[in-house]
Amino acid sequence: MDGQDIKMPDAIILPDLLKLTRAAVAPAEALLEKAISRLREELSEEGRISGRLIEENQTAAHGLAWLATYVESLRQMQAWAERLEVEGKFGEAEQLIHQIAFGEYLWQVYGGIQMNQGEVIRLQDIGLAQDDARGLMAPEVMTLCEKGNSQAARLRLVALMQEQSAEITVGKTGLDDELEMIREQFRRYAVEKVEPHAHEWHLKDELIPMEIIEELAEMGVFGLTIPEEYGGLGLSKASMVVVSEELSRGYIGVGSLGTRSEIAAELIECGGTDEQKEHWLPRIASAEILPTAVFTEPNTGSDLGALRTRAVKTEAGDYEITGNKTWITHAARTHVMTLLARTDPDSKDHRGLSMFLAEKTPGTDEDPFPTPGMSGGEIEVLGYRGMKEYELAFDGFKVKGENLLGAEEGQGFKQLMQTFEAARIQTAARAVGVAQSALDVGMQYAEDRKQFGKSLIAFPRVASKLAMMAVEIMVARQLTYFSAWEKDNGRRCDLEAGMAKLLGARVAWAAADNALQIHGGNGFALEYKVSRILCDARILNIFEGAAEIQAQVIARRLLG
Repeated sequence: MDGQDIKMPDAIILPDLLKLTRAAVAPAEALLEKAISRLREELSEEGRISGRLIEENQTAAHGLAWLATYVESLRQMQAWAERLEVEGKFGEAEQLIHQIAFGEYLWQVYGGIQMNQGEVIRLQDIGLAQDDARGLMAPEVMTLCEKGNSQAARLRLVALMQEQSAEITVGKTGLDDELEMIREQFRRYAVEKVEPHAHEWHLKDELIPMEIIEELAEMGVFGLTIPEEYGGLGLSKASMVVVSEELSRGYIGVGSLGTRSEIAAELIECGGTDEQKEHWLPRIASAEILPTAVFTEPNTGSDLGALRTRAVKTEAGDYEITGNKTWITHAARTHVMTLLARTDPDSKDHRGLSMFLAEKTPGTDEDPFPTPGMSGGEIEVLGYRGMKEYELAFDGFKVKGENLLGAEEGQGFKQLMQTFEAARIQTAARAVGVAQSALDVGMQYAEDRKQFGKSLIAFPRVASKLAMMAVEIMVARQLTYFSAWEKDNGRRCDLEAGMAKLLGARVAWAAADNALQIHGGNGFALEYKVSRILCDARILNIFEGAAEIQAQVIARRLLG
């Protein structure tokens, strides 16, 4: 690199790398099994896992979730590397990414996993002693910890990144040709139609233009995974991940446009009647109607079982909705709401909830909610602005009886749970896209900005930040792809989807924060894109299940 004074050793990539990393996975897996066994014993009452004890020992439980996420990340990085090796695509950049990832994550497992910038989880917090960690003293693990994530390796990776800056991603993704073609198509669209305008939309707090929505509809975004018999493309969840990633790389608002359609379509496909599928799915696929998800209420957050919005059945068989909702994305100009409300007034938990396909008239800037029985106001937010957030109030809002999802009351929570896997996979993909965007702008600035007679990228700590962004983006990407492949193959993947979302959100925030740091004072100026990327990245740790809730869910699955 230009101006680099440090002499890098000839042998940066560890010899027999794949053999080393393959051998290092087993000790990490054994440690995880020991942690699960230890906590299962400590957090049980009368032979069953106790929800009370999990809550009282959240540090241990959530630490277990993070440990499991790291172990799964190592597994998926190994699978990625071996696929590329078989295909003859495991080049120098990929090898460096692989060894740095193993070196860093194994060291963190031993010394402390960074759950966020203020919380580090250590093995003793999970109930493990030094003796339990001795399995990590295997020669292969020690070699990777000591030599895998060296400054020389990071600087060489960045030098390769500079040579390959025109490529779509840093390192080969391991996807098949069809998915790579989809990636390239949506990357070109994002570069031409989204990136030049995204920052202006953000600064002016404007809705994404309808022209963009219409173009995405023509490209099939809103019907991507809807079966062909209902007017969709019938593609895989993996394709949805690739599209979400590349559009979010352009702007998270655009990458999130398809999220509400994905949720609505999955709700209807999994829980709707034949008539509801035939009526709604083709219209969602074509974007003839735009849906929005109306679940969250003030003072309930993630506690969906405590929802208070009521749906009262009338003599005519229709329903009247009364209550309040908040953090409703894209609420004003959509046509239908997937609305969760309580149909059993005597119930105190999720069993009294029902899901409705509540039709409404799209609003305008002057009159955002013209439909009788509902009103609302915008919530001003730091980022994630392209669709706007709203508070909604319902007072006798009318919903046709035929629009009760599945034509059966009390199924709303169960129906919603069926969508969580896909929603979290899609959110993980959005996180990867935002992180990649941070790397894009951070690297460009580091190359262009001169200080003390040389580019910022020539300074080892700046280069190391960029290298770690590239490495962790690939880790999060592979974990996300894996969860999508599991979904596509009909396997339960709530655990994997949760891990992908948990890690992806942290990676996006770290990448955005480091990209802003590279910008220095300019990063704090609103005129620079990185200020928007930082604001956009922050929401990923909160929506679709806050990081703490996500870790709780993962822990319960591991222990249960």
